[in-house]
Amino acid sequence: MISIKLESLAHGQSAFKAYEDGEPVGSMVVLISGDTLKAIHTEVDPAHEGKGIARQLLDAMVAHARENKLRVVPICPYVLAQFRRHPERYADLWIG
Repeated sequence: MISIKLESLAHGQSAFKAYEDGEPVGSMVVLISGDTLKAIHTEVDPAHEGKGIARQLLDAMVAHARENKLRVVPICPYVLAQFRRHPERYADLWIG
């Protein structure tokens, strides 16, 4: 089972990190400033691709943004592609 935690990184960045059995398998780096969350980069360990981990990271980021009333700037190509594919899901968050 995948668990996702929001962790602080250097330079004011944070990351939603995905773990499977305690081992890191993916992450989404974000920068939160004021009421804005910039989704910068999403990466999944190649051995774990195809398990929907990137989607789980996206869902965790979106839930966090909504809970904290943040607007999202999708810099990450994966996040941007999902926002463009499903604008109705993310219209309340998306700063395009």
